[in-house]
Amino acid sequence: MHHHDLSAWQHDHTFEQDQVRTGERRICIVVVLTLVTMLIEIVAGLLYGSIALLADGLHMGSHATALGIAAFAYAYARRHAHDDRFSFGTGKVNALGGFAGAVLLAGFALYMGIESVARFVNPVAIVFDKAIAVAVIGLFVNGISAWILGGGEHHHEHHHAGHAGHWHTDHNRRSAYFHVLADALTSLLAIVALLAGKYLGWQWMDPAMGLVGTVLVTRWSWGLLRDSSQVLLDRQVQTLDQDIRGILESGTSDRISDLHIWSIGPGIYAGIIALVSDKPEPPHVYRSKLEVRLPELVHTTIEVEPCTDIGHVSAA
Repeated sequence: MHHHDLSAWQHDHTFEQDQVRTGERRICIVVVLTLVTMLIEIVAGLLYGSIALLADGLHMGSHATALGIAAFAYAYARRHAHDDRFSFGTGKVNALGGFAGAVLLAGFALYMGIESVARFVNPVAIVFDKAIAVAVIGLFVNGISAWILGGGEHHHEHHHAGHAGHWHTDHNRRSAYFHVLADALTSLLAIVALLAGKYLGWQWMDPAMGLVGTVLVTRWSWGLLRDSSQVLLDRQVQTLDQDIRGILESGTSDRISDLHIWSIGPGIYAGIIALVSDKPEPPHVYRSKLEVRLPELVHTTIEVEPCTDIGHVSAA
């Protein structure tokens, strides 16, 4: 056996995860903004007796935590993108970060729920004017954050198909954007609750909005737990199955006998495909068919078995 140079047949497992994503810098700015506002809202909520404000602060805090983890996940994934010990690159660091953030949040939500119920039983005097002012500041910061995360890209870079595509596959940035919108909603609810308390004397509105905040955070953390755990556990991704079968089976006698596709990072997938064929081709032929049509399938292992005539085998 000659010593062959294998470099032509090998590829790295980086899959562009060493690049700085467009979302990363924006997320870092938003994290700082959100953390500062969150602290102000939580302190104000405790000082001025408003659970709606506290809920808004915790809701922002929950998202700042998640965004912070997202920012860390970006940086970690980038730093270790060339590390061979990660079988399929570092794309899953995102999912791991999301999972950890979701667990934290479930705890926050529980605390908030208990606190809100307690306020129904023992109402606290609320310093309305100051609480309303802080809630308005919160809403303003969320508006700026949403503009930073969602803006810019859409206006200038829409002609790059890649960027438009990134917006949909960069889960970190998209979820960050939706967090900020959800935060704006709780800020709005807090303002409504405080105004109703101040002008209509409806003190119960404040803990009621605390409960609404609790429900929002709980729902969000449950969704994140579900999605991130599926990625972490290599759950099969069914979305590409039809396409792959179409590309490899149509117009040929080849049949797919085994197909596994799973997510290995935001918007990128790995696959193991076994084919049975009357006229087997080398694996690279099948791989190049897939690469042309499905660029998001970045790592495929293909094995091809010749289709033997069963009758002859049993006769032998």
